[in-house]
Order: sequence, then structure tokens, then C-alpha cells
Amino acid sequence: MYLIIWGHLPTEQEKIHVREAMAEAMNPSQSVKDVISSFPRDAETFPMILAGMSAFAASDSVICKTRHQQSAMFHGHLDVADEALVRTIAYLAATIALIYCHKNDKQWNAPEPDRSLLGNLLLMIGITDPQVERCLAKLWILYADHEMTNSTAAVLHAGSTLIDPVSAVTAGIICGYGPLHGGAIDLAYEAFRQIGTAERVPPFIERIKSKGGRLFGYGHRVYKTRDPRVSLIEELLEEHRAAVDANPLLRVAMAIDKYANQDAYFIERGLKANADLMGCFLYTAMGFDTDMIIAITILSRTPGALAHWRESLTQPVKLWRPQQKYVAPLAN
Repeated sequence: MYLIIWGHLPTEQEKIHVREAMAEAMNPSQSVKDVISSFPRDAETFPMILAGMSAFAASDSVICKTRHQQSAMFHGHLDVADEALVRTIAYLAATIALIYCHKNDKQWNAPEPDRSLLGNLLLMIGITDPQVERCLAKLWILYADHEMTNSTAAVLHAGSTLIDPVSAVTAGIICGYGPLHGGAIDLAYEAFRQIGTAERVPPFIERIKSKGGRLFGYGHRVYKTRDPRVSLIEELLEEHRAAVDANPLLRVAMAIDKYANQDAYFIERGLKANADLMGCFLYTAMGFDTDMIIAITILSRTPGALAHWRESLTQPVKLWRPQQKYVAPLAN
């Protein structure tokens, strides 16, 4: 996280400072806890995240002032921006942890100042297996940044108004849950559930092909060949093969991947399982519900998005306003 945001590996003192600041910010006020607990336990995670982030922002005196300042609070003031972006990441991690514990009726654990972002997330939700942390740490490196994704662009678009980082990240979260972005994972898993068993994969694929449907989690907006990140994810999956094979949903997913990799329809169109989908198999193998996987994946990408935001603060102020080209209908 430190490397991607600040451009160098931290000294021991820098690492201690960021971890302590993040752990302190992860401790929610009672109002934040009340907001999360007000939702039914079976509520969807997405609106709960928006509510939790809003509650955190409301209790942050610096964030609250941003919209009422005539001069830019963060642009050109990286010292203030750095503190705010650390708190923003911490707020999202704490929000996700509170949601996880509320939905699963588990005790939320306080973060510790000597742990990493991922380490504290797992601590807060009660997962203490070091093997899980090692695996997800590798996966998070792959997810740290991926150029100008739709959600990263949304962070920068919102940030160009000189809004605070919590609001900018919230814009990215909203995009991240869209069905053509991170939300595709939920739709892919729903398809796995509908298929039920690996034996029913071939007729399902044939229906997709004959009706021109979409196989969510396959294909990529940029890659028309194999996503280079998938090879590393496959190595991680192999390390946890027993857990993968024991999960009925993942048996279906692997059967789909095997079928699609050998089918001319998918080969000709360059449709391969993307890294977002493949990475989620690891979360599933480790016991995370689908509803929480997207949230945790978004958290893993937030430092990268905020690195883009921080960089924008060093450039001339310019509001993003895309041009719209009107193409009139041809006259008869």
C-alpha cells in the first residue's frame, strides 16, 4: 500500500506512523456502529457500505469542512491529503468489518496499531489464520492498481470537483458494484448456483451461445487474450486446492472455465475468465460469502485509486467535464 501511494517503500518509522494512524481511524464512533446495526442482518452489503462511509465522514471534522472552504483543502496540501486518505482507507476497512460482523452476528474486534491494513481487517472480523492473510496479501498485490478502471476514473472525476477523499472513494464504490464492473462477480456466482452441478455446465454454456447471453466474469474491457494476472491466481488456487475442490460452487466454476477454454465460441472471441472472477474463488475457498467478496475486493483497490487521486492534487486544478458529441439524425 505504501509503495503505490507514496512511491517508495516505507522506513520503519514511516510504516509505524501509517499503521498507528490507520488503526486509530478504524475505531468507529457509536454513531457509526448504530448506523450499521440499524440494517437487517440479511440486508445487501452495498447500501450498508454507503451508509457506513457517510457516518464516518460525518464524524470527521476535516472531511466535513471540505465543502465549505473557499480555498482548496487538499489540492497543493499533500500533508493534509495524506492524513485524510489514510483515514479514508481505514474508514472503508472498518465499515466492511462492522458489516461482516453484523451480518454474521459476530463480535467486532478492535484493530491493533502494529498490523497491516489486511491484517487488521482480518482481525476485526475474527479471522486469525496466518495462511489466509498470506494468500490474500499476494492477491491484493495483483489488485492494487489496474490503470484507469471505471471506478478509478469515477474517483478522479469526483475528486476533480475538489471534494474530500471519502466522497471521491464513495463514487468509486458505487461504480464498483455495477453489473459490468465488480458487480459481475455476484451475477457469475448466481449463475453457478443456478447450474448446481458440474454435469449441467455444457447445456448451460450452449444456451448462452444460442441466445447470445452474457457469461458474467468472462471477457475483459481491455484484454482480448488471457489476463496476465490469472496465471498467478491459478498458482494460489493450486496451493488451496483442497478447499477449492470441497466447495460445490467452485466445482461448477472450474467446470465452466475448463469448458470455455476448449470451446471455439469463446476462443474466437477471446473470452477468458478475468482476474476479478478467478480471485474471488480464493475468497470463496476461505469461507467468505459472495456479498462480502466484492466489498473486500474494492477495499484492496482503494489504495491504488487514492494514489491516482493524490497525484491529481499535484497537477493544475481542472474540473473533469467530458465533451458530448451530438450526432443529428440524417434528414430525409
